[in-house]
Amino acid sequence: MYTRGIRGAITLFENTKEEIESAVVELTQKIIDENSIQKEDITFIIFTVTSDINADFPAKYARLHLGFDTVPMMCYREMEVTGALSLCLRALVAVNTEKSQKEIKHCYLRNAKILRKDL
Repeated sequence: MYTRGIRGAITLFENTKEEIESAVVELTQKIIDENSIQKEDITFIIFTVTSDINADFPAKYARLHLGFDTVPMMCYREMEVTGALSLCLRALVAVNTEKSQKEIKHCYLRNAKILRKDL
């Protein structure tokens, strides 16, 4: 078994608790579904947000709605890069899996699709 990282990102429509909640659930559920992940296989999750998102902590909603109460999670702020995508929430989900790197499905939703045009 290997530990693999699964990346994903989603943009918010506005900086509100409700939007953070909706985006976290949508993105994290998509990563889980696309990669057939079981909660027990998740090693940790790192959420990052751009500086224009500060209404709440993303990990709070993964615990609340997805039952990740035993999954270690952290929230960080992204680097501020001129011209970068705004209102963007990113996730790095580390999982234990038998899948190869090429079998992993990274998920970029809403306007965040422009971050990985190759996918």
